[in-house]
Amino acid sequence: MDSTVTAPETTRSGLLSGWRPWIIGGAATLLLLGIFFRSSKKEAVAGGGRPVPVSVAQARKGDMAVRITGLGTVTAINSVTVKSRVDGQLLRVAFTEGQMVREGDLLAEIDPRPFQVQLMQAEGQLAKDQAVRDNAVADQKRFQSLVGQGILSRQQLDTQNAAVTQYEAALKADQAAVESAKLNLVYSRITAPTSGRVGLRLVDAGNMVRATDAGGLATITPLQPINVVFAVPADSIQKVLGQTAKEGRLPVEAWDRDLRARLALGALAATDNQVDLTTGTVRLKALFPNDDKALFPNQFVNARLLVDTLREVVIVPTAAVQRGPQGAFVYVVKPDATVELRPIELEATDGDETAVKKGLQGGETVVTDGLEKLRPGAKVALPKPAGAKG
Repeated sequence: MDSTVTAPETTRSGLLSGWRPWIIGGAATLLLLGIFFRSSKKEAVAGGGRPVPVSVAQARKGDMAVRITGLGTVTAINSVTVKSRVDGQLLRVAFTEGQMVREGDLLAEIDPRPFQVQLMQAEGQLAKDQAVRDNAVADQKRFQSLVGQGILSRQQLDTQNAAVTQYEAALKADQAAVESAKLNLVYSRITAPTSGRVGLRLVDAGNMVRATDAGGLATITPLQPINVVFAVPADSIQKVLGQTAKEGRLPVEAWDRDLRARLALGALAATDNQVDLTTGTVRLKALFPNDDKALFPNQFVNARLLVDTLREVVIVPTAAVQRGPQGAFVYVVKPDATVELRPIELEATDGDETAVKKGLQGGETVVTDGLEKLRPGAKVALPKPAGAKG
């Protein structure tokens, strides 16, 4: 009786153990299919339905300046090395390093006593030869009278005339020696040959200085006005020359190295007469008043030369302009917040602004940031106006 009771239980247990792998496998398959469809749904929503955040700007119509930018160096009009013209001991230095001086200001003084002695000697020799010449002139007059009376021969008078001439020549040499001694005395006071800023002192008081010293005492560099020498591509030189012939002196702006701040405003002063074969550029020189001393010699600046002004053109930010195999294009935002790829024809670019010749109208909205995520027809999320809530 016990065997009849346990037989069905054994059969049921065997059946369950046979179906168990199929049940587990089916459940795993359903779980994987659920995960797959859910991820596909997320991808579909992320790829097609979510707008792309972008920054935009409005194309405007107006005038745009066309400039040529070139890296330049600030150079002084004339930099002077102050040297001594005479040999002697440097008694004192009358300037402070970095001081602004005017032409004629005292810079240093050399011991003047040796030159005072030379002057006294030259003046003494001049007085001595002056007395000898005066005596010879007196004898000349007496000889002329005696020759007229027939007491002296003509030859003696000619000899005396030659002596007077010789003494007069000696007087000229003595006078030159006096003037030379006076000049050396003047040179013992070293004055500024030009106005400008004095550099670092190269010789201290107490040292012997000579006219042949190579280094000199200091340098003077004028700051007002000042030049900027910069280079422009050789392809642009005809435009520069043409505008110069029509407009005269073209305006030039000096900007800092990052093109963020304008330092000074000047005008084109000169154009080089040849192209630099190593760089393919032409050097230009601009003159700046430099009233606020913003420019400093040997400073690197960006020079921006105004060569033209475009009137009533469509202007967009340069960041909005993209380039592809077919040329330049922009993404234009349509009223339904989708973008359109619009081919354009460019006229000129000046820094952050670009003039569009064809393909765009004033007032249209173009994308300036987020361009790498866009495709034609994509929806975009426009930035909220300033002050808008939530």
